[in-house]
Amino acid sequence: MKKILILFFIAVLSFSTLSVSSAQCAMCRATVESNSKSGDQTIGRGLNAGILYLMSIPYIVVSVVGYLWYTNSKKNARRIVAAKNIKGNVPPLQEG
Repeated sequence: MKKILILFFIAVLSFSTLSVSSAQCAMCRATVESNSKSGDQTIGRGLNAGILYLMSIPYIVVSVVGYLWYTNSKKNARRIVAAKNIKGNVPPLQEG
């Protein structure tokens, strides 16, 4: 549970820095430069936030799939151990 809280805290901190980060493709940069010459700075901030949002989605999806896979493998391991314990406690059938 602690690991999940730490990961959540890191994610919240990373999303809080969206306005500070600057990640732009060439076309976005050209759009921002042309708009900044006219004095409009809001489009650049919006493009940066949108790019970072789109970039974060694959990481979130991979993290969720990995977590589900991990928990499922733990459940299967418990079932296998339980099945082996049950199988070991049952006396063998006597032929006769």
